[in-house]
Amino acid sequence: MLAQSQGAWLSHAGECRWRLWAPYATAVDLVLWNGEELRHVPMSREVDGYFSCMLPGIVEGQRYAYQLDEGEIRPDPASRWQPAGVHAASAVWSPGSFSWTDAGWKGIGRADLVIYELHVGAFTPGGTFDDVVSRLKDLVELGVTAVEIMPIGQFPGARDWGYDGAYWFAVQSTYGGPRGLQRLVDACHAHGLSVILDVVYNHLGPEGNYLREFGPYFTDRYSTPWGQAVNFDGPASEHVRRLILDNVRYWVRDFHIDGLRLDAIHALHDAGPVHILAELQRAATEAAQHAGRAVHVIAESNLNDVVVLDPPERRGCGLDAQWSDDFHHCVHALLTKEQDGYYADFDDPPRQLAKALRDVFVFDGGFSRFRGRPHGRPIGDHSGDRFVISVQNHDQVGNRALGDRLSQLTSPAQQRLAAGLLLLSPQIPLLFMGEEYGELHPFPFFCDFQDRDVQEGVRRGRRDEFAEFAWQSEIPDPLAVETFGSAQLAWSWPAGTSHEGLRRLYRDLLLLRRLQPALHDYRHRSATIVEEAQGELLVLRRGDPQMTGHRLQAVFNLGEIPQRVGAAPWPECSWLLRSERRCYGGDRPDDQEGPELLGWEFAVFAARPERQGDLA
Repeated sequence: MLAQSQGAWLSHAGECRWRLWAPYATAVDLVLWNGEELRHVPMSREVDGYFSCMLPGIVEGQRYAYQLDEGEIRPDPASRWQPAGVHAASAVWSPGSFSWTDAGWKGIGRADLVIYELHVGAFTPGGTFDDVVSRLKDLVELGVTAVEIMPIGQFPGARDWGYDGAYWFAVQSTYGGPRGLQRLVDACHAHGLSVILDVVYNHLGPEGNYLREFGPYFTDRYSTPWGQAVNFDGPASEHVRRLILDNVRYWVRDFHIDGLRLDAIHALHDAGPVHILAELQRAATEAAQHAGRAVHVIAESNLNDVVVLDPPERRGCGLDAQWSDDFHHCVHALLTKEQDGYYADFDDPPRQLAKALRDVFVFDGGFSRFRGRPHGRPIGDHSGDRFVISVQNHDQVGNRALGDRLSQLTSPAQQRLAAGLLLLSPQIPLLFMGEEYGELHPFPFFCDFQDRDVQEGVRRGRRDEFAEFAWQSEIPDPLAVETFGSAQLAWSWPAGTSHEGLRRLYRDLLLLRRLQPALHDYRHRSATIVEEAQGELLVLRRGDPQMTGHRLQAVFNLGEIPQRVGAAPWPECSWLLRSERRCYGGDRPDDQEGPELLGWEFAVFAARPERQGDLA
């Protein structure tokens, strides 16, 4: 049985087999490049629109493509490697020729995930997988446990967010191609870091996508923000589904990926008897069991519906976790006072934030003014580690007109408060690259389309989307190399600055997250708002309240005016951390305690851990 339904497989003996699904064609030629010479090899027709052929004497790197019915020559829809870009020939690649060193790696359990989202091109000046490796020690020292890589499917040009990929299998050549990704994953495992890959199954980009010429990969039955929907439930959809499921197994098997973040699953339209999401989870679980390590499937969803988490016996999809944006929206509305767009729903941030910490979804059946209807449903018996939250991520930063971060919108004290809310929360935290030290460079939308019509469409779309903003500031040209350059991290937190203090706070909060038993408890949690004469305090409690040493309380001052807090809630508790100490960039002397919280300050009370490490 073939390992994949489509693609090129190279044996150790140099024998290569190609297989293609092209039901729209009556005949297909495999076209091989040898320098300047083209060689046409007729492929054998199989059932259900598949074509195949096998040839000896093939080496890795052999360029090839397909010609359908003597028409245009096109790259392989299941190409593993596009060395010269989305329009050029595919190349044979052998995943088994890499020497892995991670035989003992078993992965990171879901409850221990602290996710760090990064864009390969903007993460370092070099912008390659190998350059990411040079910074892994910084992430380990910070205390994150998983790296989430924004999409790396081959896209047009040299720079893009990744959501315009034209190939599901081919790894972006300018990042280092498939071999570079293998090196990065192997290095991450050597550093004790899991790797989660952001994958896009709801659409392909507008340039370099030739799937429509091969078969019914798309359908007009549904629409998405990016055009036609992928055909998951129409005629011949079983072959499209098979290719996607092959892709899931491919990442786990050939790249040792530890998790998949599924982009915008609300745009995966499937009215079939078994939803494609359930099949994706099953494929990942089987591949994980075969590999002997933990693999997590995480959905990006704006539905506020745990049907994606519910097990199949409850008519759910059984995914491991899903994103929840409500927490982000509460924090952002609280700190910036913005009320446009979906922030209009978050007009009482303190109480809504308490609900997000307690119940995950702020909108779990209540009326949403932004949508004009009720939205969401309660999470039921799902524990907090089934949900991923953030205070910044690529969407919430990059989809702003200027791509401005919290560091450009809020004060250092507010950034410290946001860090505490995120890292003390009873859900899985996700950090966006650079937030841990208050990166000042923006993260605007950027791309490098080569097609003139697509270029103009993108520019016009950005202008139209932010037309009301244009009078205040010029919208960055997404195609300009300077726009991409502005997004690259500075990697700078000079001694004595608020940047150094913020990074130290992130590190200490993550150390607490590892050492405090209460922060490993995702079920026992409460969050309430205490009304004070001058403002509001949010009181978050984690852990079983009946277990001495397994309980923690954090108190957050949600305003600028100092507030008094009561005594430690339990006898064994003491002050463990106060965010406005000078070592974190604040104004409080490091040896000063007392019952007062400064503006935007938070304090943590708990039993002091036996192994405190270098907690400040």
